[in-house]
Amino acid sequence: MTAYDMLAASRTRTNLAAGFPARFHFRVELWSIGGLFGLTNDLERSVEYDVLVHFIALEKAYAVVLVEKERPPFSLGKFARVEDAERAVARPIPVRINAPASKRPMYYQVTLQATNIEISDLDDLNRWLRGMSDRNPGTALTRGLKSIVTKLLGGSTIEYKTTSPNFRVP
Repeated sequence: MTAYDMLAASRTRTNLAAGFPARFHFRVELWSIGGLFGLTNDLERSVEYDVLVHFIALEKAYAVVLVEKERPPFSLGKFARVEDAERAVARPIPVRINAPASKRPMYYQVTLQATNIEISDLDDLNRWLRGMSDRNPGTALTRGLKSIVTKLLGGSTIEYKTTSPNFRVP
């Protein structure tokens, strides 16, 4: 899955300029197909991570940050143009989810949830990045995602899914 044009919508750009960051939550899953006639699928492994984009008004720059569970946030860069930040979001990110040898057919499924988040979530992330908070930024980001305020301000969540062709690992 390539996450291209994620910041292209005028509403998304307006929200970014107003200080409301965008969150791109990726979930990569490895599934195996089994059972009689391949009717049952089993989740073998999964990896989740977030890519956050926010506009820093004083610097007139878009910051793009990768947040993975159990790892410190990693800056993917600061960009003067939203198009450059968009390319950073679209860059492939290697995930540690290898398929084991198996007689069963397997496939990958990738889900992307694109969300505008609240400014309070950005404040929690900034405090955590500066070491002023023990709170996990993933928790702070998840907490307010579906709030009425975000929706009233034009925030939304869009979900995309794609599945690889079946394969076998000898």
